[in-house]
Amino acid sequence: MKKFILKTILYIFLILLLLEVIVRVFHLYTEDPPRFIDEYGVEKRVPNNNGYAVTGNRNQNFSEFDINNSGFNSFREFNPTLEKYEVALIGDSFIEGFHQDYNESTGKKIEDKVKGIEVYEYGYAGYDLANQLHLINAYKDDFQLIDQIIIYLNYKNDLGRGIYKPNYGRIKMLSSTLFKIRDNIKLLAYGSKIGILEPLKKLAQGGNAFDDTEQGYHTNEMVDAKKDQEEDKKRIENFKSLIDLYGFDKNKTTLLLDSRKTSADFLNFCTKNNIKYLDFSPRFKNSEKPTTLIYDHHWNAHGRALIADEIGTYINSIKGK
Repeated sequence: MKKFILKTILYIFLILLLLEVIVRVFHLYTEDPPRFIDEYGVEKRVPNNNGYAVTGNRNQNFSEFDINNSGFNSFREFNPTLEKYEVALIGDSFIEGFHQDYNESTGKKIEDKVKGIEVYEYGYAGYDLANQLHLINAYKDDFQLIDQIIIYLNYKNDLGRGIYKPNYGRIKMLSSTLFKIRDNIKLLAYGSKIGILEPLKKLAQGGNAFDDTEQGYHTNEMVDAKKDQEEDKKRIENFKSLIDLYGFDKNKTTLLLDSRKTSADFLNFCTKNNIKYLDFSPRFKNSEKPTTLIYDHHWNAHGRALIADEIGTYINSIKGK
């Protein structure tokens, strides 16, 4: 019996070792460059990290990232001056662009369409409007030199708070020994990415390992109109609070949004208060090809090209004014 147990342990170890080699050889795991919060309270990536981001369980999307000296995934360094024409593109993972090679980013596509400009991509997964306006305020010396600021706004996700507070707890958790072990054992990193470790996560959090998550269950119930209106009011109040706290240069700042997913009340508020927004929904709605990845809600190459064309056309229309 003892011999059988020892053999079983050995075989399990060898199988896991083989799987670790396979995951490494075929680079099935994704790399997540380390994060930190700088002296201005801005959360971003540790500069000068590069590697490959992988999406899908069979290496369906394999793209290279490169974190510049400013701590953002970009094909260029950020060096605004009075002499050049610069555009800041600010947003969450859609702007961070880990689903594309860094040198084929949305910002690069915009530069190809508008000659004589530089596009600085301040993208970071998880950013909301509080993060974005705090960033502009924290780096106000740079943003005073930048000619145009485009902020990607995901209406339902980005207006949940009216003040910014650095999330030091998350940074500490991501730097913990447990996460370092996961990132160094690529089989664990891969298993976490495709959901195999989800039951263990639930157990660790004191839940039932085999219960479906709330996100995985959808009903056909009618939307509660009253609750929806209340949420809209909260979001608009948060928007007002952020503007009052951090400022909002209406002359050179424009919101990039999808009106199909944005409250009419919010759009009316923007119009009444001379807050410019750029609506890319017509281009997406009229597209004959898919605009998002098959296995993900992020923009695919075609979607990014449409976004770049929308922004490029807009910048060309105001650049000479």
